[in-house]
Amino acid sequence: MSIRPILLALTISISAPAFAQTAGGNQVLGTWRMVSATIDPGGENIAAYGDQPSGLLVFTPDMHFVEVLTDATVPRFASNARGEGTDEENRMAMSRSIGFFGTYTVDAKGEFSGNRVEAATFPNWVGSVRTRDDLTLIVDGDRMTEQFRRPEGTEIRIEWQRVK
Repeated sequence: MSIRPILLALTISISAPAFAQTAGGNQVLGTWRMVSATIDPGGENIAAYGDQPSGLLVFTPDMHFVEVLTDATVPRFASNARGEGTDEENRMAMSRSIGFFGTYTVDAKGEFSGNRVEAATFPNWVGSVRTRDDLTLIVDGDRMTEQFRRPEGTEIRIEWQRVK
């Protein structure tokens, strides 16, 4: 009898439960659609991405994430060419959207514990590391609340719905 099939079966039997436990315990794992986003400068609740916010946040099993947030009411560019927008068109597009990706961590309970941004449409975020002190993601069933504070003190709150 060959040892190879036995080793393969043993490897699968050991790694499958470990993967299931990790994936099952990761509360943020999956795809989330933005429901609302508010910004609170000085006690005001302003729609951070307009009246029609659009966004996805995806957490993968291999501990990567990607987040894209936009205002669905931003007008199309007159030129129909991404690199040929007017100053006003570019300013509006930049100020009403953000996209970034990187890696994330969860703690032993499967709760989000931090992330590291690898690339972003806002270059100042590249390389930044955020912990629970900077960013919280609280999962309650198929809803998730994201809260963080900008460096100048403005609070941001985003509500997410799990995509099924």
